[in-house]
Amino acid sequence: MTVYLNHTIVPARDPQVSAHFLAGILGLGVSPRVAHFTPVTLGNEVSLDYDQMEDFEPHHYAFMVSDEEFDAALARIQSGGVTHYGDPQCREIGQIYRSKHIAGRRGVYFRDPDGHLMEILTPGATES
Repeated sequence: MTVYLNHTIVPARDPQVSAHFLAGILGLGVSPRVAHFTPVTLGNEVSLDYDQMEDFEPHHYAFMVSDEEFDAALARIQSGGVTHYGDPQCREIGQIYRSKHIAGRRGVYFRDPDGHLMEILTPGATES
């Protein structure tokens, strides 16, 4: 059997707010609640199951998107006034990064309402 990631738990102080924030940036919907989880299901059927917690360390989540999806998500970030960064240390405010190792790859970091570091990135050029 091939192994696939099915879901992961994302801690949030307000799962509805955080799930809708990310879904809005990525252009996705929020799925109906499952038990006490608020899921956001990605294109590969992996779900981020937001769960209410008060005390947690922020995590990093990265999402591979097409160039068109990247442009649309970045436009939603900018129009929503969400601070974004060109580096994971969050020092390059208002920038995107271009990979030095993969031609054509672009990416951007931003924080969600709970401080999780979110990243969207494009696949870049593929070798032939």
